[in-house]
Amino acid sequence: MSSQQQNGSIELSGKVFITGASGFIGKALAKRCRELGAEVSGLDFKADAEWGVIAGDLTDPQQWKHVLQGVDLVIHTAAIVSNTASMDLAWSINVKATAALLAHCEEAGVKRFLQLSSVAAYGFSATQDVNEDQPLRPMGNTYVDTKIASEHSVLACHASGAMDCTIVRPGDVYGPGSRPWLVLPLEMIKSGKFMLPAHGQGIFSPVYVDDIVNGILLAATQPEGAGQIFNISGGIAPTCAEFFGYHARMANAKPLKTMGTRAARMLAEIARVVITTFGGTTELGGGTIDMLSRKAGYSIAKADQLLGYRPQVSLEEGMRLSEEWAVKAKLL
Repeated sequence: MSSQQQNGSIELSGKVFITGASGFIGKALAKRCRELGAEVSGLDFKADAEWGVIAGDLTDPQQWKHVLQGVDLVIHTAAIVSNTASMDLAWSINVKATAALLAHCEEAGVKRFLQLSSVAAYGFSATQDVNEDQPLRPMGNTYVDTKIASEHSVLACHASGAMDCTIVRPGDVYGPGSRPWLVLPLEMIKSGKFMLPAHGQGIFSPVYVDDIVNGILLAATQPEGAGQIFNISGGIAPTCAEFFGYHARMANAKPLKTMGTRAARMLAEIARVVITTFGGTTELGGGTIDMLSRKAGYSIAKADQLLGYRPQVSLEEGMRLSEEWAVKAKLL
């Protein structure tokens, strides 16, 4: 893997392996890595020969660990991304499987490892912009708590000297194809089921998918990124009402409904219990309400200073591109 570069530019060669390679971020990463000249393979639930993806379960390394031979860079995006998943499920993937993946990378002689964590690791109670020095405190949310624990495994691996490791904490990644921040909000707004807590004044931290890919690759390839943790977001902090207002305008919908956080949390928890009692799955719940009621954003000053990371896609442009995709996908 080449890292002969100046801050803000990316040069990539050699072999790259991506977990969650068919996901929203994983596929965008694979495309960009190929454009830069790397040989890319990956792992996901279904094989995709065109994209070099093999089928496998992250918890069953016998299916895929042979592919790590000769790999220069592993980018680990696979995770249980849910505020309502059980602790057993989230722990098995986000923590145990991450630790096992690190061990197999060491055995295969992988040179560099990047874990995609989340700004959710900070929790949702900050009242001013959060930087990477913020202590992490478990809060009973399975996603938050397992992201904290998985980061420990990555940092311990780096500290051992076995492999250069980096952690990226993305903001709220949106763009064409994003299920949580484009597809689902549009569906809920069109059906009249969308409502924001904190009277819509919760802080959102959007980052367009092309910008997160750029930030990840800067962190994964530059020497300055080794052993570091980086917030990678869009550098802006609109309210949820401002962010999802774009969706309402796309759908020609009425102004978004809002309510107080306490009432929204109570209703979301009731809905979660009812839906799961009857065998359904949902992201409604207290964790999601807490996330949409945040009072602060995330500083990207460290990524700017060490990597030369600067977001290139404005919210207005990102939403224009998202709307174009939604029209083509017949969501609008």
